[in-house]
Amino acid sequence: MDDLLLQKIEQKIQDSISNQDDIKELIKLLSTIDSSKSFALGIVVGRLYNTFFYQTKRILKRDPTKKEFEDFLKFIENKKPDLEHLW
Repeated sequence: MDDLLLQKIEQKIQDSISNQDDIKELIKLLSTIDSSKSFALGIVVGRLYNTFFYQTKRILKRDPTKKEFEDFLKFIENKKPDLEHLW
């Protein structure tokens, strides 16, 4: 994955950690749908995927490749312990 793209995703993770109250509020609002930990993780990962896709288009001026998406998945898997503490 491109270094600048990786920095943007890492920045989004730090933003999410800094704005835990926003994420908790969103999770609370949507808890009528599902209040599980996996649902909360899905919200956070969805934000990160959006960043990944948008920044790929903005920085690289194209859609992400299959390899870049696989790298993104590995990155998310490695960050999962950090992400689980957001709620």
